Amino acid sequence: MITIEEHRARILEVARPTPAVTSELAEAIGGVLAADVLSRWPIPLFDNSAMDGYAVRRSDATAGSRMRVVADVAAGSADDPSIGPGEAVRIMTGAPLPSDADAIVPLEQTDLGTAVRERAPEWITVLTQPSSGAHVRRKGEDSAAGALAVRAGTALGPWQLSTIASAGFGQVSTHRPPRVAVISTGSELIAPSATPRRGQIPESNSVLLAAAVRASGAVLTSVRTVADDPAALRRALAVDADAVIFSGGASVGAFDVVRSVLGGEYGVQFDSVAMQPGKPQGFGVLESGMLAFCLPGNPVSVAVSFEVFVRPALRRMAGFADIDRTHVVRAAGTGWNSPKGRTQVLPATFDETTVHPASRRGSGSHLVTSLAAASALAIIPSDVERVRIGDPVSVMVLS
Repeated sequence: MITIEEHRARILEVARPTPAVTSELAEAIGGVLAADVLSRWPIPLFDNSAMDGYAVRRSDATAGSRMRVVADVAAGSADDPSIGPGEAVRIMTGAPLPSDADAIVPLEQTDLGTAVRERAPEWITVLTQPSSGAHVRRKGEDSAAGALAVRAGTALGPWQLSTIASAGFGQVSTHRPPRVAVISTGSELIAPSATPRRGQIPESNSVLLAAAVRASGAVLTSVRTVADDPAALRRALAVDADAVIFSGGASVGAFDVVRSVLGGEYGVQFDSVAMQPGKPQGFGVLESGMLAFCLPGNPVSVAVSFEVFVRPALRRMAGFADIDRTHVVRAAGTGWNSPKGRTQVLPATFDETTVHPASRRGSGSHLVTSLAAASALAIIPSDVERVRIGDPVSVMVLS
C-alpha cells in the first residue's frame, strides 16, 4: 500500500492552474485571482478630510477661538484655498485638505453643531482644540503606489473587488474554473426515484460528486451513469472537460470495469492507499490531458476520497492559494477502533471541545446515512488502533 501523502502528491504534481482570462470587475465575482494586483496609486490619493467640519491651522483653533470661514471645499473639488491666521475652510468628508491646514475641527466641535447649512457660515467658534493631524487621512497611509493590493490565489468577493477598483483597475485576470465530468459506474444503479428490484440500489454517488464539484468552485459539464460494460464506459469518456471523476469499479473484482478499461487501455495507475475508507484509488492523465480520478463505489468512500484527493486538486486547478480545508484539534468524546496500518478518515461531528463519530456503527464505507449528520472528518494516524476518550484528534472541518 502507498500512503495518503504519496497518492496526493502524485495528483497535485500534475494538477496545474487553468489558463487565465480577463474580465470586467462586475463579472469577476467568485473568480480566483491569477496574478498579484499592485496599486496604481497611493491610497488615499491625497490628504483628505475624514469628517464633515472645518480645515484649520491647529495653532489658531484653540478652545473658544472665533474663526472666519473663507471658503467651502466639497468632495471632488480641486480647490486649494489659502488659510490665513484665524481663518477656516468648511470641508466635506473625502475632500482634499487645503495645503495650509493641518487639522480638522468636526462640525460637532463648533458652536453651530451639525445643523445642515447650504452655504458656509461666515464665522464659527471652536469648542475643543483639535490635536495635530486630527481627522486627516494622509496620502498613502492605507497603501503606497505599487504596494500589493490583492494577492494571486485569492477568491474574489465584493470586498476584494472593491479593493482592486480602489487600486485603479476596472478589469482583472482570473483563472477559468476547471470543467469536470462525473461518471458513476455499476449495473446495479437506478435513478433515486425509481423502485429497486432485488440487487438494485439508488444511485447517489453522482449526486454527491456533482454537488461537491460545484461547491469546490469548479464547473460541472456532465453527469452520467453507465453499466459495467467496457464499451459503454469508453463511450462515456468522450467528454470535453479538464477532469473526470469515476465512482465504482476501481477495485480488483471481476466486474470492476473502470480498472480494467482505464488501467489497461488509458494508462491510469491504480493503487491501494493506506486509508479507511477509500483504499482502492486510481489516478492518471489521459491522452487528451484530462485528469482521471477513479474512486471506490461505496458512498462514504466516495465522500472521503473526494475531500482527501479530488477537492484539493480542483482547488489548485482553479488557482486557489489555499487548497485545503481548515483543521482543528478536538478531544475524542467517545472511544472507537481504528484499523492497524491505515489512516482512518471518519465522518464525524464536533463542537468547541469534542469530536464524535457521525455513526454509532463505526466507520463502514457503506454507512451512507452518517454523511447527513457529519460536519467534519476525524483523521486518525495509521499507528493508532484505539481512540480513547480525551485523546486529541485532528479534525478536518467541512464548511
